[in-house]
Amino acid sequence: MQYDYIIVGAGSGGCSLASRLADSCPDATIALIEAGPHTDRNLFVNMPVGVAAVVPHKLKTNYGFLTTPQPGLAGRRGYQPRGRGFGGSSAINAMIYTRGHPLDYDEWARLGCDGWSWEDVLPYFRHAEGNERGADAWHGDAGPLTVSDLRFRNPFSKRFVQAALEAGYKPNADFNGADQEGIGFYQVTQRDGRRCSVARAYIYDRPRANLHTIADATVLRIVFDGKRASGVEIVRGGRTETLDARAEVVLAAGAFNSPQLLMCSGIGPAAQLRALGIDVLHDAPEVGQNLIDHVDFTINKRTKSIEPTGFSVRGIARMLPQFTTFMRHGRGMLSSNVAEAGGFLKSRPTLDRPDLQLHFCAALVDDHNRHMHWGHGYSLHTCVLRPHSRGTVTLASADARVAPLIDPRFLSDARDLDLLVEGVKMARRILDAPSLALHGGTELYTRPGQSDAELRQAIAEHADTIYHPVATCRMGSDARSVVDPHLRVRGVTGLRIVDASVMPTLIGGNTNSPTVMIGERAADMMAASRREGASGLRIVTGTGGMAARAA
Repeated sequence: MQYDYIIVGAGSGGCSLASRLADSCPDATIALIEAGPHTDRNLFVNMPVGVAAVVPHKLKTNYGFLTTPQPGLAGRRGYQPRGRGFGGSSAINAMIYTRGHPLDYDEWARLGCDGWSWEDVLPYFRHAEGNERGADAWHGDAGPLTVSDLRFRNPFSKRFVQAALEAGYKPNADFNGADQEGIGFYQVTQRDGRRCSVARAYIYDRPRANLHTIADATVLRIVFDGKRASGVEIVRGGRTETLDARAEVVLAAGAFNSPQLLMCSGIGPAAQLRALGIDVLHDAPEVGQNLIDHVDFTINKRTKSIEPTGFSVRGIARMLPQFTTFMRHGRGMLSSNVAEAGGFLKSRPTLDRPDLQLHFCAALVDDHNRHMHWGHGYSLHTCVLRPHSRGTVTLASADARVAPLIDPRFLSDARDLDLLVEGVKMARRILDAPSLALHGGTELYTRPGQSDAELRQAIAEHADTIYHPVATCRMGSDARSVVDPHLRVRGVTGLRIVDASVMPTLIGGNTNSPTVMIGERAADMMAASRREGASGLRIVTGTGGMAARAA
């Protein structure tokens, strides 16, 4: 079959790109290919509290990758859940809507990513956003991605926010407004109390005649005509076939699978490819390099609470009546994302932006919820927002169906461990404040008053990702960058990458919303290129989108 555009991966970048490109180019045919299933009728995807069930396990909707053994994590193999299905990781994440700090994007521009400053990207955030609070200078209210306040707030989440104020941290009702710093409740990508994944927002709500969705199809490699990407080879239903692309192929498979597909197709570090018998099309040493991820450590505290609002194995029976409330009204405990509250803190007051993020869960979340506990409790997560450690994604096999080797090299830079220790101490001040301390409890792997050496050991034994891998196909203006500021892969033509792998640095926050923004921006770029090719117009980058003028 033949299409104008083939997009590989129906995650945050792929869905937003496919939808907007289909609208901007109604004469173009677009194929959106996803290795996993459709998710529009999956209860555990659409019911927000289902995140507690889909993240811990390797499922049809979760790749459930493992890292290589991590020396910084006491030799453990880290766990890397990644969405597999329409919506990608937005179908299994905690739905937290944050964008990072404006200075993060100004840094992108300083690093050579022209057109990606905060002034450039803010219009795309607003264009994507449908915030139920309404529109203002920072927010949009007409976009497809619904952003809302939680319909259910656990009493312990409220106590966490109050305890943070008691500990001296300032409140913040909008982490995406004028100031990121502070503690409060997160807004979430939910609509009517149900998950608003990018598939729901951009694909399922309004089907388009020129957009074809292909589920349960694994892309094996990109097909090239010389050095022009001309299609993809896929496997579906046990059959191998080739789909042709008249205009462009776009990888939107994420920070692990996009570099993997490039390398399986002959684009990557030449020596590594040859060692696996892959013909080198273009020697690109940085493909799969520069992996950055948010490393996270959790204080879990068991309590004796028997409140009916507590999330626990023991409380499942009490949660059953909540099912009717959720199915009928989209309300109640099952509309919770579990990680209801949190915030952004500065380890030093002189910093220009927060360097630590907290997530508070009214549940014991131990080892990504893979280690279940019978009793009640809560957990407070601390992560380093801009880690210095850098890792890699390399091939284990020339076959793209074999998981790549993921090596984040967590805490390999001593500065990350130092900052994480300081962040955990700051988090503990909240736990020690009256609103939480009066409920008592016992910590699972830590204890008040422990030495720095003991805390460092606990971190090594229990820290892991909080699911924000980026930068393995770094964007830049230099010759070694994998893609240019228009997201075009260097060394070939007709191929772009539109996902978190192109971020040159890790932003200070959750990465779903920024990846949607990248998809929105890419759609403008590609539509402009199509117009330019058809009419001879020259395209220039301007704030808020692509502007055309006569050549």
